[in-house]
Amino acid sequence: MYLGLDLGTSGVKAMLIDGDQKIIGSASGSLDVSRPHSGWSEQDPAHWIRATEEAVAGLKAKFPQQLAAVKGIGLSGQMHGATLLDADDKVLRPCILWNDTRSFREAAELDANPIFRKLTGNIVFPGFTAPKLAWVKNNEPEIFAKVAKVLLPKDYLRLWLTGEHISEMSDSAGTSWLDTGARKWSSELLAATDLSEDQMPKLVEGTEQAGMLRGELKSAWGIPGDVIVAGGAGDNAASACGMGTVAEGNAFVSLGTSGVLFAANASYLPKPESAVHAFCHALPKTWHQMGVILSATDALNWYSHIAGKSAAELAQELGDTLKAPTGVTFLPYLSGERTPHNDAVIRGSFIGLGHESSRVVLTQAVLEGVTFAIRDNLEALKSAGTSISRVTAIGGGSRSRYWLASIATALGVPVDIPADGDFGAAFGAARLGLIAATGADPVAVCSAPKTEETIDPVTSHGEAYEAAYARYRAAYPAIRTIGH
Repeated sequence: MYLGLDLGTSGVKAMLIDGDQKIIGSASGSLDVSRPHSGWSEQDPAHWIRATEEAVAGLKAKFPQQLAAVKGIGLSGQMHGATLLDADDKVLRPCILWNDTRSFREAAELDANPIFRKLTGNIVFPGFTAPKLAWVKNNEPEIFAKVAKVLLPKDYLRLWLTGEHISEMSDSAGTSWLDTGARKWSSELLAATDLSEDQMPKLVEGTEQAGMLRGELKSAWGIPGDVIVAGGAGDNAASACGMGTVAEGNAFVSLGTSGVLFAANASYLPKPESAVHAFCHALPKTWHQMGVILSATDALNWYSHIAGKSAAELAQELGDTLKAPTGVTFLPYLSGERTPHNDAVIRGSFIGLGHESSRVVLTQAVLEGVTFAIRDNLEALKSAGTSISRVTAIGGGSRSRYWLASIATALGVPVDIPADGDFGAAFGAARLGLIAATGADPVAVCSAPKTEETIDPVTSHGEAYEAAYARYRAAYPAIRTIGH
C-alpha cells in the first residue's frame, strides 16, 4: 500500500492506494487560515500536524490492515509558504502563506534585480517565498536573525514524519531561490535576500527517497515495516502526476475558483515577461509551464449572485449547443489578473451591452470571457515555446459541456473529459510514494485516466470566435487606462 498526503490551505487529505493504483480510501483533517491584518494570510504549522494526524486516524479507523501494509508515502502541498525554524527546529512565527500579499514592495524590489528572472525563469510574485523573507528582515529583524532553516509547508510535514530537512524541485521552483534550469539552489539569489544555502533544505527529485518514517509514527499508525517517504511535489505538479500530465505535449485545463492551463515540458522554457510560470516538474529532467487566471468559476458564481439564479440554472438556460458570440464582451478580472498581465489593480467589465442583452446573453459572455482568458494563457505558453495538441478538463466548471465546447473552439484543440475518479494532488502524491518505494518507471506509473468523452472544436463558429477574441484582446489596454 502507498499513502498520499496533500497539505492544502483548507485541510489535509490522506489517500491510500494499492500496488495497482486502485484507491482504497481517503480521509481528511480541516485547517483554518488566520488573517490578522489586511492582505495577511497565515497558518500555525502545528495545525498541519494535527490535521495530518486526524486524516491518518480516519484511514486507520476504516482500513487498519491496509494502512499497516504501507511501504511508501508521497507528499503534496500548498506552495510558496515561508515556514521559519530556529537551530532547534522550533517554529519562529506563523507560516506566511501563498495568498499573503504583504510583501508586494519587497517582491517588486527583488524583481527589479535582473538575476531573479534570469535564473528562476519567473517574475518574483508577492506570493513567492523570497520576498516574504525580505519582509521579515525589514519588519521582524529579531526573528530573521534566528532563522536556521526555511521550509515549504509540505517539507515541514516531512520534518515531522522523518526528522529530515529535505525539499524537491517542483515546490522549490516557487521560492525565487532556485536556479530552475540547473535544478539547484542559487547562492547568488539567496545572497540577494541575505540568506545562504545552509538555511535551505537538501534537494531531491520528487520521485526519489527523501527520508524514512520515524519509528514513533510507525508504532502510532500500526505499520510494522520500513516506510520510504518520497520527495513529493507542489500541489499543481502533484495534480499533474495524478492526471498523467507528465510528458511533453500533455496538458490540462482546470476550471476551478481560479483557472489553470498546465503543460508538461521535456526542456526548460522560461519566458517571465509573459507571466507564465516555468517550474520544475516532479519527475526528473521534466519541467512544466503554467498560466493562471484568478477568476474562472468564481466569475460565474459572482454573476449568479447578481442574476438571482444558481450557476447550474444559468448554464441550463444556455443549453448544450455552442452559440456564436453575440458582440457582448466580458473581462473576468474581478480580482486582477496574473497571466498574461500580472496586474493586481485591473478590474472586470461588460462591454457592448444593448437593450437586447438578455440574462442568457450575459451568461454566455461570462463563460466566453473566462474562455478567452484561458486562450490568453495558451498564447502566452505558445510564445514561450510550448505547443498543445489537446487538453484534459478538470475542476467544477468542466461539468458544463457548453463551456468545454467554447474552450475547444477558442483554443482550437479537442478537450478530453476523464472518466469519473479522484485524480487530484493526493493521488499524485501516492503515485510518487509508490515510485520512490518500488523504483517503478515514473512515466508508466503516472498514466492518464481513461477518457469518457472528447469535445471537439465547433469549426462553424471558428471565425466568429476569432473575431470575438480580437475584441476581447483590444479591451484590456482600453480599460487599463481608465482603471489604473
